Amino acid sequence: MDKKLRSGFTTGSCAAAAAKAAAWMLLTGTEKTNITIITPKGAAFDAKILDINRTGDSVKCAVMKDGGDDPDVTTGALIYAEVRLSDAKGIRLDGGEGVGRVTRPGLDQPVGAAAINSVPRAMIKQEITEVAELCGYDGGFDVIISAPEGEEIASRTFNPRLGIEGGISIIGTSGVVEPMSEQAILDTIRVELRQQKAEGCKVAFTSPGNYGQDFMKVNYGMDLDRSVKCSNYIGLTVDMIKETGFEGMLLTGHAGKLVKVAGGIMNTHSREADCRMEIIAAAAAKEGADTELILGILDCLTTEEAFARLREADSAMAERTAVRLMESILASLNKRAGGGLRIECIMYTKENGLIAASDGAEAMIRDNREQWNG
Repeated sequence: MDKKLRSGFTTGSCAAAAAKAAAWMLLTGTEKTNITIITPKGAAFDAKILDINRTGDSVKCAVMKDGGDDPDVTTGALIYAEVRLSDAKGIRLDGGEGVGRVTRPGLDQPVGAAAINSVPRAMIKQEITEVAELCGYDGGFDVIISAPEGEEIASRTFNPRLGIEGGISIIGTSGVVEPMSEQAILDTIRVELRQQKAEGCKVAFTSPGNYGQDFMKVNYGMDLDRSVKCSNYIGLTVDMIKETGFEGMLLTGHAGKLVKVAGGIMNTHSREADCRMEIIAAAAAKEGADTELILGILDCLTTEEAFARLREADSAMAERTAVRLMESILASLNKRAGGGLRIECIMYTKENGLIAASDGAEAMIRDNREQWNG
């Protein structure tokens, strides 16, 4: 029986717990080494309070991030909250050391704000307000959330790519970290698309990974450092592009993934499906490949090998097969989009270079080159 994966708690939950404890110590004068908050998901977070520092009008303390069994780079980081009494009404919240600043539009917070997302902000304010009401205090607070290791940790996250500089983000919509890195990838894809749209992009340039970006830079002079890496989630990325309101999409990818799309496979991870050789063999058969060549393709281990065998047998037939595959890729993508989205595609292999491009791909590149090269 598989071991059940352990859930953890978000940086937002850690910040809220630390802020609650700091507010309690500030208003009561008594030390608090453990505190409980209820996350938006309804789960109780029993947090151990660390590194307590008290002055006359402020308290600062920390909670250690525990991401459970999720591969989370912030696990082990100390998330601090410093709470200070204020003459102003309400709760003023900002980020300190190691908490990033937003530098590009399209994120949860406006440009210039600390990268503390809406739900954690609400959690922090709710916990402090609860303490204030219990203590009969009706004045204001200044709250600073910090993470001393945040800047170094952020260099290993998507934050620099997203335009969050100087540290980590304080995030979480449920307060709980589910041990599913897949959801984190999908959330990042959605954020990047929303960000591009906010910056005025009409076409979403996407690629499963770095190789597609490198291919575009070398072969088309397109600097796609800001393009969206869709990983294996091609179908879901099409959905998000459509929902976000883009006019078009250019997908650039290695044949090893895109051949699967020709067969209608929209999650290209090997655990989901793999009939690449069958798809290539079927396309080649329609273009006149004989039995020996078809069987040879079916025996190949990689798409690189399959296309090399095709070219060796008949270069013209190899080109026709690639065109047929591209037609099937576009058909699958357009079916997924359900209309209303112009879709173009480029497929390549490392050894053979460009395998096929849709008819309008180069025009889409030409029309959007200035937008993407800045």
